[in-house]
Amino acid sequence: MFTPRPAQKRILEYTHGYMGIKAVPGSGKTHTLSYLASKLILSESLKDDQEILIVTLVNSAVENFSKRIAGFIKSFGLLPNTGYRVRTLHGLAHEIVRERPSLAGLSDDFQIIDEREAALILNNIVSNWLHIHPEFLERYTHPDQNNNRNFNLVKNFELTLVDTATSFIRQAKDYQETAEGLRTMLEETGTSDDLLEFGITVYEEYHRALHYRSAIDFDDLIRLALRSLETDQDFLERLRYRWPYILEDEAQDSSRLQERILNLLAGPDGNWVRVGDPNQAIFETFTTAHPKYLLNFINRPDVINEELPNSGRSTTSIISLANHLINWSHSEEIPNPEMVNTLNFPLIDPAPPNDPQPNPLDRPEMIFLYEQALEPDKELQTVASSLSRWLPENQDKTVAVLVPRNERGIKLVEELKRHQIEPVELLNSSISTRQTADILASILSHLAEPSVKRYLTEVYRKIKLLEDDAGKIELIPKVTRVIRDCAYPERLLWPQSRDAWLELIPHPDGSVTTELEIFCSQVRKWHRAALLPIDQLILTISQNLFHHSLDLALSHKLAVSMAAAAKNHPDWMLPQFAHELQEIASNRRKFTGFSEEDTGFDPSLHKGKVVVSTIHKAKGLEWDRVYLLSVNQYDFPFGLPGDQYIGEKWFVRGHINLQEEALSKLKSLVEKDRIGINVEEGEATFIARTGYAQERLRLFFVGITRAKTELIITWNTGKSGANQPSVPFSELMRFWQQRQSKNE
Repeated sequence: MFTPRPAQKRILEYTHGYMGIKAVPGSGKTHTLSYLASKLILSESLKDDQEILIVTLVNSAVENFSKRIAGFIKSFGLLPNTGYRVRTLHGLAHEIVRERPSLAGLSDDFQIIDEREAALILNNIVSNWLHIHPEFLERYTHPDQNNNRNFNLVKNFELTLVDTATSFIRQAKDYQETAEGLRTMLEETGTSDDLLEFGITVYEEYHRALHYRSAIDFDDLIRLALRSLETDQDFLERLRYRWPYILEDEAQDSSRLQERILNLLAGPDGNWVRVGDPNQAIFETFTTAHPKYLLNFINRPDVINEELPNSGRSTTSIISLANHLINWSHSEEIPNPEMVNTLNFPLIDPAPPNDPQPNPLDRPEMIFLYEQALEPDKELQTVASSLSRWLPENQDKTVAVLVPRNERGIKLVEELKRHQIEPVELLNSSISTRQTADILASILSHLAEPSVKRYLTEVYRKIKLLEDDAGKIELIPKVTRVIRDCAYPERLLWPQSRDAWLELIPHPDGSVTTELEIFCSQVRKWHRAALLPIDQLILTISQNLFHHSLDLALSHKLAVSMAAAAKNHPDWMLPQFAHELQEIASNRRKFTGFSEEDTGFDPSLHKGKVVVSTIHKAKGLEWDRVYLLSVNQYDFPFGLPGDQYIGEKWFVRGHINLQEEALSKLKSLVEKDRIGINVEEGEATFIARTGYAQERLRLFFVGITRAKTELIITWNTGKSGANQPSVPFSELMRFWQQRQSKNE
């Protein structure tokens, strides 16, 4: 039974019009919005052929909303699954475009490529472009690096260009500009610009690649859905009738086009409720979203302004930390004026008296703001040791370690395993996926270049580690030494005779000879299969290599993924497929594997287990105990001298942020601002620092508010050993020490 709080009751009294709601973390906004949807479905204002439209951010939230609304409707004695429709924005856009594809200029059989396939296409385009334009690398890489060009430099620069191209194309589509249109604009300026030329050319090639496949991407869906609504007024009116009420969740992550689509569907006299928390807007770096759209909406005179300020999630001590960050961001004490007002009111209020979901019993002694400087590895060891002590006595509780980046999460997972702790992962890919992709990548690299000893050595070593046979561990260095010392490793695999084969093994040892013979026999089978299509080759290797059902299932998914890549890149050979698998193994390419992520992660199902997650993926979740790692000036910069920024690569000339420089020039081009196109290099990089620092402050706020009872925050000195604790963390340590001293 849902017993609403006073603030929730005011929202549930809504009947029509525009409403904007600021909801603090843990305020029950999903529950409130679901109950409001149920009430509207029961109201007399909704006809039999009409629905409440609920728009949310991710697929897991769709299922969450659907279950809650169905539960409420069932409790009212009605049949569930009628009278409402829950969609992500992309899901909604897909329905709009699919209903009338001709309005979007599409054929009835158009296809949609996912983010992974889009990334594959862009990788290929950028790689070819850089091969044709080697001067671009010389122009934008640091002279010291350029004089010593190597594979890692080229690959790192290429990855940076892929990120730049991705953001450029996404932003261009948000402006509703085609590659052809941008090309015309650039020609009309009468100027030339390397970054604009790169962005527009890649956009043109990307559009051609999609057109060849009769496909569009997710960003096209949004753009084309808006075009459809703007093109046919009758079609728009039908949809307005179908969805007389629109309830929008996570509205702080709305983009310009999302707002325009929902505004059109609602109409000037429509019913539109937008709920969100501007303090949890943490996706600007990856998308075109911005919290200003929700804030501007709330401040409109025709919008009812409400708040959900009460939260029963955390203890009052943890709430006080989050509230201090809000107050501090509005004070004169904040050291960077550009960061003023980054966090928004209201403050988080504890649950009111006699609330059915009260705050946990306050335990200020369970908050640890770790002031001591830790080297990166030492930080991981400290957290793993802490968990080793805590877990045995707390098997009935939930715990998570939250990291700012996937790479840090991977290293933590490895450290936890060394402490005999088996974690649950919420990263780009799971450790099982990464291990499977890694060994397959090594085998493909060897098959592509069998004369390279390093590849063959890696294959043997990884196979032995996979088998985890303690009795053969001592053989690994002996066998790898034989392979490494062999002048012609291909003769090990394909000897003219056994005697000739034995001559390749110095001081042959019976166990080493037997081990090497078995290994070479296994590898020869893969060589015989090397001419098979890539998916069949991967399945052949996997059936010979893996025995656990999960590994075989993951191999099948990887095989299907590589088959799709082969279809889109018919020129790819084994080295390219090996590289793609290595991207997955290195966590640079998202590959979901088999997890709860897409259907909704429930921390309560993992009591007594350590969840390792990025802070981004932890949004919307909560745990009894939370560790926040790497809260230093690199992962959480504050726009002050000495801070470092992930987007400013060490190998790029002048440490400029190529992505932000390109986006700034794109904006100037669209706005016909010639001065902006030719602005001094580095200015966009400098301006972008503030926006990034603001987002990282909100990310820190999100991390803190995931904790219910216990919170531990640590920082590390980074690879260089020069990093300091982030400014917000230092401020929290000062505040907490002062508060504790008053209570003593």
